[in-house]
Amino acid sequence: MFPMKEKKRFTLSVSENPLPLFIESIGYNPQELDFQRPEGYPYYHWLQTVNGEGWIELQDQTFSLPVGKGILLTPYTPHAYYSDHRDSIRWETYYITFTGAAIDPILNALDMNYSAFYEETDRLSFTDHVEKMLNKLEENTDPHLIAHEISALLYQFLVYLKKYGQMNDRLSILQSYEKIRSIVEWLEQVYPEDIGLLEISEKAQVSPQHLNSMFHDTFGISPYSFLVQLRIREAKRILITNPELSLNKIANKVGFNGVSHFVTTFKKREGITPSTYRNLHQ
Repeated sequence: MFPMKEKKRFTLSVSENPLPLFIESIGYNPQELDFQRPEGYPYYHWLQTVNGEGWIELQDQTFSLPVGKGILLTPYTPHAYYSDHRDSIRWETYYITFTGAAIDPILNALDMNYSAFYEETDRLSFTDHVEKMLNKLEENTDPHLIAHEISALLYQFLVYLKKYGQMNDRLSILQSYEKIRSIVEWLEQVYPEDIGLLEISEKAQVSPQHLNSMFHDTFGISPYSFLVQLRIREAKRILITNPELSLNKIANKVGFNGVSHFVTTFKKREGITPSTYRNLHQ
């Protein structure tokens, strides 16, 4: 097993890299936290158990995630995961979040463009593949210099997962998401602009009321709340990757009307201020 006991996390800048496959983050958690993601995660998300056991809530069902089992989640799939806090054995995990310029064609070709649970087999160790990537990143002071190597290792992992992994449960993409996929992809591009519910509903060519219903059916939140989530996500990336950038400039870059609005919204959603978040990730 990868010789480390402390939490590890590597974050790479997605927007600056046009690779077909690209890791946004990868790491190891010695004690996985509880997460509630009613709007899902914006990128593909691989999560596997190294020790202990976790629990995944997905589509009104609860699934166990023991050692040797992992889950591949598609973007914006509402989910939650947590450990049994009464268990004396801590829940240790590896995770990868990833995207890329050709992510959909690649996963479509592999017939893997859906959420599913996988189990290790005699011919496939999830841990071996993830540790190869972590080892490469550990050995290099600048992860971006080996982005192509890491991308190749990620592709290899996905191919082996398809070829040798034992798929237990295939969880189909929610139909409600398919109805608003184009709007979500548009918001991914225009979130820094001065837009609100009216502009989003005009783009979707539906009434604001109907748009609200569509987003609540899919993510459990309003379209505007989803837009704010995108802005916060990008702000978190910039806070870590551009430590010299002021909060005022970050607020402007991601679409907030002033630094005070940015700080207030960030603290409400993340529980800490942007400055504290940046200091925690130095």
